[in-house]
Amino acid sequence: MTEDEMKAIALSFPGAEEGTSYGQPSFKVNGKFFTRLRAEDRSLVLVDVSFDEREMLMEAEPQTFFFTSHYKDYPSVLARLDTLDPGSFRGFLERRFRKIAKKSVVKAWEAESRH
Repeated sequence: MTEDEMKAIALSFPGAEEGTSYGQPSFKVNGKFFTRLRAEDRSLVLVDVSFDEREMLMEAEPQTFFFTSHYKDYPSVLARLDTLDPGSFRGFLERRFRKIAKKSVVKAWEAESRH
């Protein structure tokens, strides 16, 4: 996935806003962390990923999914931008969006998505 594709997917969610974090693209929804790009390894920070799911992802796709010692105690995983499937990225963001967006926004988005 390219950086432009990543940005387009992240900004396709209602209320998603782009900013910067550590000098790199970062995204928020409803003022809450959505995802960000890490400069040091061109990976995306994906949150709300259980430890079990993280282990499964790293075993299934070690070329894409990993974590660093900083993230070991957080329910999150890092995904290399160059090998992350855009559909998978959208799926991770959908899950996060449902958790952090206002309920009315989620309902309207779901209704619109069905059409």
